[in-house]
Amino acid sequence: MKSVIFASLAEVKSHIGEEVAFSDWKKIEQSQINSFADSTNDHQWIHTDETRANKESPYGSTIAHGFLTLSLIPSFLESCIQYPFSKTSINYGLNKVRFPSPVRVNSLVRGRFQIKEIHDIEGGVQIEWLMTIDIQGVEKPACVADMLIRLYF
Repeated sequence: MKSVIFASLAEVKSHIGEEVAFSDWKKIEQSQINSFADSTNDHQWIHTDETRANKESPYGSTIAHGFLTLSLIPSFLESCIQYPFSKTSINYGLNKVRFPSPVRVNSLVRGRFQIKEIHDIEGGVQIEWLMTIDIQGVEKPACVADMLIRLYF
């Protein structure tokens, strides 16, 4: 893991265009996939039926839901980036989201964060992060998203 504790907004701004942090690797297990399926009512066999997925899936196993992969972003971010100079940070949303590679069960994934842009807003700033979720040993990432975080002072 490469983490960062930003001491000031000026420090954050000094890193625009740079990758500043990446999280530890996290294993995606079948129990997590099944729990996500239960929470979202998305029980498509490619995610939850291990026997069928092993035989019929083009991936040779079950795979995590794309939105499960996407839902890991806040925990990855929180694990490696801090802004103690702000009162709070708010997840404002996402712009572009893509899932270039499936996350096969028992894969290891991690988040990487690059600052794209920072804009002033009333009471704070909005940071646009280029968020990439890597899969260990796989060339293409599992997810690439432009994530918007608002910091309030």
